[in-house]
Amino acid sequence: MQKIAVLDFGGQYAHLLANRMRKLGVYTEIHFPTEDAQTFAGFAGIVFSGGPSSVYAENAPKFNPEIAKLAIPKLGICYGHQLLSQTLGGNVSPGKVKEYGIANLDLGVKSHPFLQGLPDSSPMWMSHGDKVSKLAPGFKIIASTQDCDTAVVANDNLKTYGIQFHPEVTHSKFGMKLLENFVDICQVSKTWNMSAYFESISERIKTQVGTGKVFLLVSGGVDSTVAFVLLNKILGKDRVMGLHIDTGTMRLNESAEVVAFLHREGMDNLKVVDASSTFLEKLKNQVEPEAKRHIIGNTFLVVKDQEIENLGLQAEDWLLAQGTIYPDTIESGGTDNADTIKTHHNRVAAILDLMEQGKIIEPLADLYKDEVRELGEQLGIPHHLVWRHPFPGPGLGVRLLCAHGNEKLPTTAEVEGLTAYLKENNLQGQLLPIQSVGVQGDARSYAQPMVIHSQLSWQDAERHATQIPNRFTLINRLVLEIGSISQSPKLIQQYCEREKLDFLRTIDAICTEFLIKNDLYEEIWQMPVVLLPLQVSGKPVIVLRPVNSSEAMTANFAEINPELLADLWNQCEKAGVGALYYDIT
Repeated sequence: MQKIAVLDFGGQYAHLLANRMRKLGVYTEIHFPTEDAQTFAGFAGIVFSGGPSSVYAENAPKFNPEIAKLAIPKLGICYGHQLLSQTLGGNVSPGKVKEYGIANLDLGVKSHPFLQGLPDSSPMWMSHGDKVSKLAPGFKIIASTQDCDTAVVANDNLKTYGIQFHPEVTHSKFGMKLLENFVDICQVSKTWNMSAYFESISERIKTQVGTGKVFLLVSGGVDSTVAFVLLNKILGKDRVMGLHIDTGTMRLNESAEVVAFLHREGMDNLKVVDASSTFLEKLKNQVEPEAKRHIIGNTFLVVKDQEIENLGLQAEDWLLAQGTIYPDTIESGGTDNADTIKTHHNRVAAILDLMEQGKIIEPLADLYKDEVRELGEQLGIPHHLVWRHPFPGPGLGVRLLCAHGNEKLPTTAEVEGLTAYLKENNLQGQLLPIQSVGVQGDARSYAQPMVIHSQLSWQDAERHATQIPNRFTLINRLVLEIGSISQSPKLIQQYCEREKLDFLRTIDAICTEFLIKNDLYEEIWQMPVVLLPLQVSGKPVIVLRPVNSSEAMTANFAEINPELLADLWNQCEKAGVGALYYDIT
């Protein structure tokens, strides 16, 4: 199969690019920029991804310059554009104007094959401080923006192109057309699809498993369900065993429908075990989210080993399968230049040890969430199960935020300039006395959220959600108040205890039913429901985090009709909620 390589220079750019290229029907692989140039001899093209570094910085990602000299089409994007230019004899320097956000791309050579199908002017997403200040020999400028004359450059003899913006993000209106033009220049056949993947992964699984058997932890979520059905189809149910472990952190009636479907399809090789007491004892008094993730991941393995022993299975005869998908490895820092955003339960140390020993099989590890869903429907899994909202392996264990109750964190008045910002923008708001996991840039953050009590339009809300975390580094999330019986949230002691989890389960179920009733469940990709270690007038505080995404790599907050949210607040208040917030980060 013909394929294109994407070189990973950091962040999540490379993986988002790979996902976009696959949507064009081209099999695309991620590779490290330090690999031997001969690795790419059989490829139809190479894309140099963006990244957060400067090409002239001491800590710039390492790169094998011989790759740039290969006689195959190459495309450099943002950092990749600058690196290609510098490697081939051009110069890169700090730009006089830094461009972040939308910029209009104006074509200079309208008939160029790389620009085919683009209008004379179109919006593209810029994110750079450096620019190519001198072209490499043989290159010419074919499109520019107001502040970047070298926005698109080309060397037609080398079939090498450079663009300063990010075509892979949805904000770049004609970005996919540019990627398609590059694919056409590469003359690569567009044959990548889930049917082709099923054939290749079938052979890979049969080779890796040999005459052995496979043991899979089935959470009930989309990924593990698809992985379980896939393994049953390829190996047969006599060589596959699934174990669903109730950790005590599951959603209300978690996986009951999935288990029922599997049994209806004759896949009765799934065992369900209630280990909630074991998990909750391990989580006792734990606060830090990463610590909870590691505890849940490691306890999974302990319980799994106990069950294998209880079943009389010989561990050496079984491989452990996981429903890991591409974003899991990225967020866990699984590639050379990716920052760790969070540790997935299937990337704890014990799992990594098993991977080193060749005892782990991950049939979905090359796929993004949208591709997993496509494969699931191809395997015959009902649409409503395939399109269930994603649910993390640690479950409600990381959606129930914990605190000892005596944490000392800055107040609104103690953050320089914050009170003035609120006054300037006529906002009522305050820092919440808790810490929450977030992502700033491409790295994980653990900082304070801020609640805004004022009513805002979605446009103004998005503007403040961008400005406030950028201006005040102590803040990583902005939430809007949907309803509250008081505007004085108080910090309380809160841990992962059954009573708290049961309450969160109830509210989560109310919110899920709300989405289904209002035909929002498939429109909104995911809406985590979070219980904060706060109370207002003695009642708990809930945060909704509705997000739109497709490939689980990039996301925007979803906009729900305020009238509908008012109805949801009434339901939550009747269920005992003291305040309902809406995360717009």
